[in-house]
Amino acid sequence: MAVKAVITDWGGVLTSPLNEAVATWLAADRIDAERYGVVMREWVSQAYEGSGQNPIHGLEDGSLAPEEFERLLAAELHTVDGGPVTATGLIARMFGAFAPVEPMYAALRTVRAAGARVALLSNSWGNDYPRDLFADLFDAVVISSEVGMRKPDEQIFRHALELLGLDPAECVFIDDIDHNIRAATTLGMLGIHHTSTDATVAELRDLGLHP
Repeated sequence: MAVKAVITDWGGVLTSPLNEAVATWLAADRIDAERYGVVMREWVSQAYEGSGQNPIHGLEDGSLAPEEFERLLAAELHTVDGGPVTATGLIARMFGAFAPVEPMYAALRTVRAAGARVALLSNSWGNDYPRDLFADLFDAVVISSEVGMRKPDEQIFRHALELLGLDPAECVFIDDIDHNIRAATTLGMLGIHHTSTDATVAELRDLGLHP
């Protein structure tokens, strides 16, 4: 079955890497990076491999307010000299160094101009999305906290497919998180594990979606 659409993640695919943004934030706020790593590894592991809910799960599916997530995370962290971390505005500071990856946006515009549909499927962390960049690019936009579902749950992939009116085998999914790629391919989509713009464009080219 011919591929008719590209569904892409946002953070880490259409933006500069998350680890770079986090490193900038940790340095600017003088947060103990080792402590942050311990907390985040535990929370991410629970969110993607465990059962039940944790703060990341709740933040992404919209059941936990961003302000409460900020409070919970700040309470687990401390500065390099043992001081408290300011909760208010923590998410904005964490992602403040995010920058759009223009070559990826250009690649998706090329894909769309060639006739394929393009959709966004993003797990939100209370981010301010650059929606002005989305209007002329995406045929559908699915933000996890707005639909009450999150990757890697099957329902959110099916929701995106319904918006596009396509079967899984007609879509390729791009993400920088392997758990999400595995979920998409289990459903029947093709998967591209994003590691760089050049590598992703090469795979799109191999699928006949990019000249």
